[in-house]
Amino acid sequence: MDKHKKYTELRSARWLAKDDFRSFMHRSRAMQMGYGPKDWEGKPVIAIINTWSDTQQCHMHFKDRVEWVKRGVLQTGGLPLEIPAMSLSEVFIKPSSMLYRNMAAMEVEEALRSQPVDGAVLMGGCDKTTPALTMGAISVGLPFIYLPAGPMLRGNYAGKPLGSGTDAYKYWDEKRAGNVSKEQWLGIEAGIARSDGHCMTFGTAATMTAVAESLGLCLPGASSIPAPDTSHQRMSAECGRRIVDMVWEDLTPDKIITKAAVENAITVAMATGGSTNALIHIIAMARRADIFVDLDEIDKIGRTTPVIANVRPSGKDYLMEDFYYAGGLRALMVQLGEKLDVSTLTVTGKTLGEGLAGATVYNEDVIRPLSNPVYKEGSLAVLKGNLAPTGAVIKPAACDPGFHVHAGPALVANSYPELKSIIDDPDYPMTPDTVLVLRNAGPQGGPGMPEWGMIPMPRALLKKGHRDMVRLSDARMSGTSYGACILHVSPEAFIGGPLALIENGDIIELDVPNRSLNVRISDAEMARRKAAWIAPTSKYERGYVHMFSKHVEQADKGCDFDFLRSDYGGPTPEPDIF
Repeated sequence: MDKHKKYTELRSARWLAKDDFRSFMHRSRAMQMGYGPKDWEGKPVIAIINTWSDTQQCHMHFKDRVEWVKRGVLQTGGLPLEIPAMSLSEVFIKPSSMLYRNMAAMEVEEALRSQPVDGAVLMGGCDKTTPALTMGAISVGLPFIYLPAGPMLRGNYAGKPLGSGTDAYKYWDEKRAGNVSKEQWLGIEAGIARSDGHCMTFGTAATMTAVAESLGLCLPGASSIPAPDTSHQRMSAECGRRIVDMVWEDLTPDKIITKAAVENAITVAMATGGSTNALIHIIAMARRADIFVDLDEIDKIGRTTPVIANVRPSGKDYLMEDFYYAGGLRALMVQLGEKLDVSTLTVTGKTLGEGLAGATVYNEDVIRPLSNPVYKEGSLAVLKGNLAPTGAVIKPAACDPGFHVHAGPALVANSYPELKSIIDDPDYPMTPDTVLVLRNAGPQGGPGMPEWGMIPMPRALLKKGHRDMVRLSDARMSGTSYGACILHVSPEAFIGGPLALIENGDIIELDVPNRSLNVRISDAEMARRKAAWIAPTSKYERGYVHMFSKHVEQADKGCDFDFLRSDYGGPTPEPDIF
């Protein structure tokens, strides 16, 4: 270990090492909790940000894993302090965990800045926890390492593997079509989530932990380890050991998160067939690090990065457990070869390339070579046009190719209840060419941009045997979802974006190869409708959601708060201690 710092230069020493009254108070209260001088003298204090809770199904094992992290910190001469943080359960939090991503990021930032800590281990994994924890820690600038929760084991029912989210949507449509019995449905319900850990498809959780690792914020291979595997315990202890050395080395996030590292993360997200949500989160995380990427740059990388992870939902056959056994993320990055800049620095203190040394693909049907991809381009495509001037996103790798170029009449719902009345009506007049539109579900309209964009197939089409159609919204969808769903349309309808002006019967034109999304009406007609548009009223006039609505940016800018960007008002100073 190369020590760049002396003990007196650590942040925690400002609280604990001085011979003054305030430090006396800090030490005496530490002793109240049973600590003694030998616990902190000459040692870095490590915050372990733990997102365990009784409503966080993906992090059930964190009660145990935090003890392994503490063990690693103690073994290497640090003082571990567990600090709880808001636990963003994708399943239970309503209307959307996205509404609270920025709140959790603020909590992490202020918890680290306001307390006597020198570095942090961030424990997360469920969808929004990865961006929330890292955004907050990036803004503080202390050394940190990310500990991913890991995917759960494969689901299983009737001898067949089940993928969380992906198969839930699939069988829900079959149930609505009358092809799944009550007994079968109960069996699927009990078999689809069988262990600790996050979704075992390449949904948002797996995509974002892969993004964190490819940014250099995790130990090599950490994001692929299934949660129940004992390797996960060993990895947790190693995170504790490594963060102590990172503090002494002064290995701060600004040395790790560079433009090249962000481009690596985008490339990996595309190659995994990952979540549409990744675009929003990568943009927000990068901006916290003073790196400004836009949707056009992301789409450019996607154009030349094929999907090589044959894992649901973009792949057809495998799940994250299989991905791990096939070599995991390190093996996928080796397959990407020169598409990655392997000179970037990671939390190990070594380069990404050094961390990939020895990685091997053990099953080339799970992790494909570039010459035999699952899909010829990246999993995500950015669309623009008069319906989405600043962008929209689609996952062409996970939808019927027949819809990649499509024109059809709009059928508009102004709210989710209105949409539900359409999709649940077995006789609602529509055809497979219809473009089903949901609006007022974006960052402000939702509020919080809920995952309503995976619009269920209407019963009227299900009963005729159809399983896909073009669906369009300013909402998001689960990363485990699939289908011809156009998402994140910005500007959103709630603030008067073009989506607010669409009427039933307008012809929507989608062209994925040419990256365009347009409505077939003239500029003059669009202007006439805009002049007649009446802004909807906000539901919230107080509290956090009111603040959210006033300050959240649009999807193309990452949905962060405007006042939390790195370029807003300069750095936040260290707290005064008087």
